Amino acid sequence: MSLESHLRTLVGDSHVITDSDLKASYETDWTRRFSGNARLVVRPANTAEVAAVVKACTSEGVPIVPQGGNTGLVGGSVPRGGEVVLSLRRLVELSPVDTMAAQVTAAAGVSIATVQEAAREAGLMYGVDLASRDSATVGGTVATNAGGLRVLRYGATRAQVVGVEAVFANGDVVQRMTGLTKDNTGYDLAGLLTGSEGTLAVITRARLKLWNPPVARATALLGLDSIADAISLLERLRTLSSLDALEAFFDDGMQLVCDHTGMSPPFPGSFGCYLLVECAGRNDPTEELATLLDDSPEVRAAAFARQRPEREALWRYREAHTESISAAGVPHKLDVTLPLARMVEFEASVRGAVAAAASPGDDVRAILFGHLGDGNLHVNVLGPADDDERADDAVLRLVASLGGSISAEHGIGVAKAPWLHLTRSPADIAAMLAIKAALDPQGIMNPGAIFSLT
Repeated sequence: MSLESHLRTLVGDSHVITDSDLKASYETDWTRRFSGNARLVVRPANTAEVAAVVKACTSEGVPIVPQGGNTGLVGGSVPRGGEVVLSLRRLVELSPVDTMAAQVTAAAGVSIATVQEAAREAGLMYGVDLASRDSATVGGTVATNAGGLRVLRYGATRAQVVGVEAVFANGDVVQRMTGLTKDNTGYDLAGLLTGSEGTLAVITRARLKLWNPPVARATALLGLDSIADAISLLERLRTLSSLDALEAFFDDGMQLVCDHTGMSPPFPGSFGCYLLVECAGRNDPTEELATLLDDSPEVRAAAFARQRPEREALWRYREAHTESISAAGVPHKLDVTLPLARMVEFEASVRGAVAAAASPGDDVRAILFGHLGDGNLHVNVLGPADDDERADDAVLRLVASLGGSISAEHGIGVAKAPWLHLTRSPADIAAMLAIKAALDPQGIMNPGAIFSLT
């Protein structure tokens, strides 16, 4: 029996996709930069079917690319050539919220928005929030240790994961889903698999920590002259116990957003840097935030919002960056972290580094935005061809020279695999490869992600 026929017996005929038109949406990532041809797409419905599919592929030596919502930005969940795409979108079971433990168990295909709504209905909240919340999935965000808009206060996905169920390459299922606050019994497999990008196992379920939600929020959009002023202001903003999010973007990004969305600029004039600040707490944080900003000479303009519609309108200037950039072209997305002490130097240098890497006459530009509170900037390079990596190389080497990391929250994927050595030592990489070899001796789990095949 062929592998295709075997998989059809496991998941049903309609859930093994071989038609090229139907496969297309699984074969290209969100940025449109990375794509490949899948041998087929298989869509299991539960953990048992995932285990059977993985075991069947392993027995045939056929590589697997696990895929959630396919909202990744580094090519880590699309085929490179001939792999089986294992789509987890049908794994949508969501257990009732455990209000006593303040936890919820969600299958890999459940969207982040669905988890957020379930938590909200139970009087709690999920600490991870992303602009792609409606399509990003639990499995994908755990596999990449996704960050998002609330890392400053709640941490990245790894800080929310209290248990994981996953399928190893041999078809074995590992399950640590007790949700115990203290469980000091050997290796932390949930922590290991979180951020492993599908290279060690296929995550099928996760038990997630929930939080008590704030009662009130206050949001401010600020106009400043420079990122140096933003860093100066950040030092004082961090004294606020209610600080929840701190996002930065720049005049070129603001113009792009307004042109794409039709929104009016928030202020009569333009500014070199914009800061979106949100505070949240049991008590209304508006007065505390306003007082601090009134005493801050860096602030040139400010817009405040307390009610949800007005706050969402201010957030739209930040959240529309990704779609606006993609509407302008196929970006090279470089998600990096810098020490805050080197952020000004990086921002002053990165556009020049991108321009210097281009050929004379090329129309290349870099749009920056990101989570300033935790040192994470998204560098979006528009102009180079998909396979022209000169700008990528220049940016990532600049990051490494300043003591930063080449990936903050998107993972390494295939996009950054050739540069892993810039921020991980030979001993680090050797240890990771040893773990990979132990859990996936045939190398069938998402080959090319994290570790370059060349």
